[in-house]
Amino acid sequence: MKRLFFTLFSLILSLPSSALAAQLVNPLGKGATIELVIGRIIRAILGLSGVAALAMFVWGGFLWLTSRGEPKQVTQGKETLKWAVLGLIVIFGAYTLVNALVAGLTTGSALEAPSEASG
Repeated sequence: MKRLFFTLFSLILSLPSSALAAQLVNPLGKGATIELVIGRIIRAILGLSGVAALAMFVWGGFLWLTSRGEPKQVTQGKETLKWAVLGLIVIFGAYTLVNALVAGLTTGSALEAPSEASG
């Protein structure tokens, strides 16, 4: 009996009321298109990859500075810095390529960047 009561009570609470549904606002903003959503996702990933690259630069520099002349640790610090730079080059290259591809698909020209609607 308790289980049936709990199930019915949960069902009633989970049903959205029409008053609540009328107050819902699109969190993506007015006029949000699939291009804008994909662009925002790409920018978020680019920001996170920038944070990761900064962390790798700090770690590589820390290894190099605390090596006390030990060749193995100096080499490891230099390699970390080298791969962090290479990773940034790949990330920015991929972003440029995707940006040109999206611009080419939306505007017909890869030279024009797609504009984000204000709102």
